[in-house]
Amino acid sequence: MIKILLCCGGGFSSSFVAERMKKEIQNLGMEDDVMIEFSPFSIAKNRFLEFDIVVCCPHLNIYVKQLVEKEDIPIPIYVLPPRMYGNMEIKEIYQDACDLIQMFQETHQNPVHFPHEDNVLRITRQCAYRHQ
Repeated sequence: MIKILLCCGGGFSSSFVAERMKKEIQNLGMEDDVMIEFSPFSIAKNRFLEFDIVVCCPHLNIYVKQLVEKEDIPIPIYVLPPRMYGNMEIKEIYQDACDLIQMFQETHQNPVHFPHEDNVLRITRQCAYRHQ
């Protein structure tokens, strides 16, 4: 099972999205595959080790970069492309999470991103990287 921590600035939008995605997980019968919770980014660091990956809203990009410059984070941190955040589908997020976890195990570099997607604000895809 992949455990995802979804973070936004104050936890307001991510809490709504996480609850919607939990229902989607149940509707699709993916309870054995993926679990998602939310947290405001400012307090999330205390919970990182409970999860396999931290997925952050696009507006946290600068804060994620600042965090990984100061600290060695032992799990992948991924900043979602803006269009994916607006249309989050659990199957797509799950696919990206699986691929990103594997990439991180090989590189140990944060924030983790797919090839040619180092500038999150230029990414226009709305689906998992491997589905584009």
